[in-house]
Amino acid sequence: MILSPSMLSSDFANMESELKALEAAGLEWVHLDVMDGMFVPNITFGPPIIKAMRAKSNLFFDCHLMINDPGRYIGDFADAGADLICVHAEACTHLERVCAQITEAGAKPAVALNPHTPPESIRYLLPQLHMVLLMSVNPGFGGQKFIPFCLDKVRDLKALIDGAGADTLIQIDGGVTLDNARELTQAGVDVLVSGSAFFKHPPYGERHKAFQDACK
Repeated sequence: MILSPSMLSSDFANMESELKALEAAGLEWVHLDVMDGMFVPNITFGPPIIKAMRAKSNLFFDCHLMINDPGRYIGDFADAGADLICVHAEACTHLERVCAQITEAGAKPAVALNPHTPPESIRYLLPQLHMVLLMSVNPGFGGQKFIPFCLDKVRDLKALIDGAGADTLIQIDGGVTLDNARELTQAGVDVLVSGSAFFKHPPYGERHKAFQDACK
């Protein structure tokens, strides 16, 4: 299990210290939520902030673009230091083309699906994706409760990946807590995104271990 804490719930005034604390706690990934105020209601940050973070951290930058027409900015996010770039299927007219752009830019391609979007919609893309992100809340705000039917979506996606003979990772984001972490990983989730359920419970090393123990 990979835990990817969402910086959306971190202390924005002390990002450098937060990133260093995550590394010291044994985390390897960090989740960066990019919102444009159009695809989702909130606005967060873009490539300049990610570039500044990159200069201070060796963590794997798991960059989740909740923006319209993300193909316009793939090069900018790759140049800023994103290791993985995840775009929403619902925001792309030509999804395969955007995934190819991500690979060409030197980042790992991933696709996010909103709760209502069926995994079947990306069946043919699975072999070229490093990861699929299943949103288990409607995107745009932290602190929401997990939507129960998303557990079935995990199982459906896992079956599609196995059927395609792919090694695509499954990530889930939204309402992930110690209470549901084990059930999610047993269903097939490889990467857990946790925001408030992680950052609001320091010290981070102990919280990281609590998530690891919860998945056993």
